Amino acid sequence: MEREKKRIVSFDLDMTLLDHKTWKIPESAMEAVELLRRDSVIVVGSGRNMDLALSVEYRDQIRPDAIIHMNGTRVTVKGKTLYEHIMDKERLRRLLAYGEERGIALGVSMENGDYYTAPEVVERMDLLRWGETSRRFEDPWKLMEMPVRTLVYVGGPENVAELEAHFPEFKFPLFSGKMGADVVEKEASKAEGLKRLCQYYGMELGQTAAFGDSMNDLSMFQYAAHTIAMGNHAKGLEPFTEYVTAEVEKGGIAQAIRHYGLDGRGGQDTK
Repeated sequence: MEREKKRIVSFDLDMTLLDHKTWKIPESAMEAVELLRRDSVIVVGSGRNMDLALSVEYRDQIRPDAIIHMNGTRVTVKGKTLYEHIMDKERLRRLLAYGEERGIALGVSMENGDYYTAPEVVERMDLLRWGETSRRFEDPWKLMEMPVRTLVYVGGPENVAELEAHFPEFKFPLFSGKMGADVVEKEASKAEGLKRLCQYYGMELGQTAAFGDSMNDLSMFQYAAHTIAMGNHAKGLEPFTEYVTAEVEKGGIAQAIRHYGLDGRGGQDTK
């Protein structure tokens, strides 16, 4: 008989569960997730579409009960869609036109190609980050015929303030490495996804915990009852952080669940 679930625990993926030095989830993190699984709803809350090829390996390793995809624009439970938000087409058109005019890389990668304005910027950033690039660029205007949920800005932080000023209806939370940002309509967020999961599972706000590291976790940190920032976290999370743990590769996930007494050894329980 399955145990009653006491809480919802949401994990960001990149640099929270996933070590970007090795592109693997450390064993200590997976062991911690398995301990939590006994009496917690396990959620992945990511800027990624966790059903795409680059993410499926991690999705299947973690085996979450629910996923908040693409910063809350899609929420699934056991693979079934609970909620979905599609970007407004006129807003999308304006973003693409601005990116082309200003030479700013805006777009998204899908299974069948990479749809970006200023593709040369994307290639340059790939070379800086990984030393190689293997993109299959397509006409970004084809996105107007697709169900787009979020976009990505590729580049340094210098263009983010300009984008925020021109597009107040969007959020542009920077990635931890500050080499890009998510582009999300303000109606959508990881917090909204978590609220929907609380309703679905019949949980109260006090039964929620969130792990994260970057500014796309901010809404989640503003909403969840217990918030755990990784050692490499963005400083903007600090006002809303309850506990700072170590980096994932240094056993940060396991350290946090020990702190909250969720490893079966006592401590401060989140319930």
